[in-house]
Amino acid sequence: MRLFNLKKSTAFVLIGVTLFLTYSFKSNFFEVAKQIEIYNMLFKELNMYYIDEVNPAELTNKAIQNTLKDLDPYTSFYDEQAVEDARIRRAGEYGGIGVAVYYTKKGIQLKEIYKGYAADRANLKAGDVIISVDGQSLKEMEQAQCALFLKGIPKSTFDVEFERNGRVFKKELSRDKIIVNPVPFSDMIDQETGYIPLTEFSEKASFEVKKAYRKLKKLGMTKLVFDLRSNPGGSLLEAIHISNFFLPKGKKIVSTKAKVKKWSNTYFSKNAPLDLEIPIVVLVNGRSASASEIVSGALQDYDRAVIMGQRSFGKGLVQRYRELTYGTQLKVTISKYYTPSGRCIQELDYANRDEQGNIPKFSDARINAFQTTNGRTVYDGGGILPDVVIQTSNATSVTKKLLASRTIFNFVTDYYYQKKPLTDLERFQFSDTVFKDFIEYVRKDTVFKTDEEQLFRRALSTFVKDKETTLDKEFKKIHEVLIADKISDISKNKDLIEDFLKEEILTRYFYQEGVYKNKLKEDRVLLEAVALLKQPKKYLKVLSGK
Repeated sequence: MRLFNLKKSTAFVLIGVTLFLTYSFKSNFFEVAKQIEIYNMLFKELNMYYIDEVNPAELTNKAIQNTLKDLDPYTSFYDEQAVEDARIRRAGEYGGIGVAVYYTKKGIQLKEIYKGYAADRANLKAGDVIISVDGQSLKEMEQAQCALFLKGIPKSTFDVEFERNGRVFKKELSRDKIIVNPVPFSDMIDQETGYIPLTEFSEKASFEVKKAYRKLKKLGMTKLVFDLRSNPGGSLLEAIHISNFFLPKGKKIVSTKAKVKKWSNTYFSKNAPLDLEIPIVVLVNGRSASASEIVSGALQDYDRAVIMGQRSFGKGLVQRYRELTYGTQLKVTISKYYTPSGRCIQELDYANRDEQGNIPKFSDARINAFQTTNGRTVYDGGGILPDVVIQTSNATSVTKKLLASRTIFNFVTDYYYQKKPLTDLERFQFSDTVFKDFIEYVRKDTVFKTDEEQLFRRALSTFVKDKETTLDKEFKKIHEVLIADKISDISKNKDLIEDFLKEEILTRYFYQEGVYKNKLKEDRVLLEAVALLKQPKKYLKVLSGK
């Protein structure tokens, strides 16, 4: 009888839970349908009765962007052109002229010229602004439209007008098949140590890493520096393949945990490794993210490589593309990454912004300890903390804003045309004079402004507009104080800014190849990695944690 009552009670509970879940699902479904219907009615009314013409696509795009803005920054809507751009980035191939670009009100400004492609053969330079294509002016054109003009079928030709230092020139260009190699360079640092930088985890990443590895092995490589600094990530599968190069078959590489159960997965190495013995140092920094953190986290958890540099970015969120109607897509965050030891990589807690919109860090709440294969203690709390930390200055908020702007790019454009041409990479030396010149450039620059400068200018504009004033001298003094503060904040990060200046200058004169060749001789972190690899006992001591 007691057993019957127990079964009866269990049945009631199950029925109750089922009814609750059904009601909850229906309630949520009704709420979604209700809000969609409200938006449809509002859209229709605006389109029919609003006094001015309404652009349906623009209105919808703004509504979508506002819907997504309070989520994480990786959940994005792609229109048809953006879908194609994303596909090209993943594939690493397209028809174009071989440039990286900025979009401006004047037209398309060339940010970087890739060696040997159409733009390089036509002697276009970084800083040039393409203002028309086949007679079509690009002035004030939307970015999505501008992007269509340079890409196309390989071998097709077109005419451009471009502006350089106030003068307008004309050229005929022919599109090439552009192949972006995620391993832009590889070479021996010395007779024993190979160097492979990986810039992104595109669909070609593992193929190119393996190719570079085999080339260097033939040259006598017995030690490896694998550079993932400033690599923003990319394909999860490529990260797994590359981890597998140095880990045995059957090892857990990464796991994901999602709200939808079928999207929670554990990924293992499935292939025979390339090399289980070669000593490796992996370089990371604050801009190494996502797939970079999967690789460095897996190699660290299995004590397979020494991680060196600065704490990585902490992007442990997984995205998946979802097909929408009319060729559009939604890239939506579906899960979080966890390293083999169980560490969550994610740093920022987007779900719990405060009332001011500030995003808390998981590491501010609590840091948990985990164990590597050798019993070393490693921690979560966001990103991968290197085994060997190379100290740099902490970027001030002003420096972060500076590096996100085009100020360094604009300064180097002026530098390129004002200074003597550099023709010999071996004789290149970055002098302190360049940093001093840059500081003077920032002091006079009217484009890059701190938040305080912008507030002051708005206040000054309002004051002068509303009142007759004789306070010009006082306002000028305040402005000079704000500029002095800006220069002071930037100067605190001289080491960081000099690295960016040096890379930009080297890229202008010697392309990306010149940047990497210079790193082999002068990059402080790279040289520290080589020094560690030359001390086997010290290297093994780091990995043993003793």
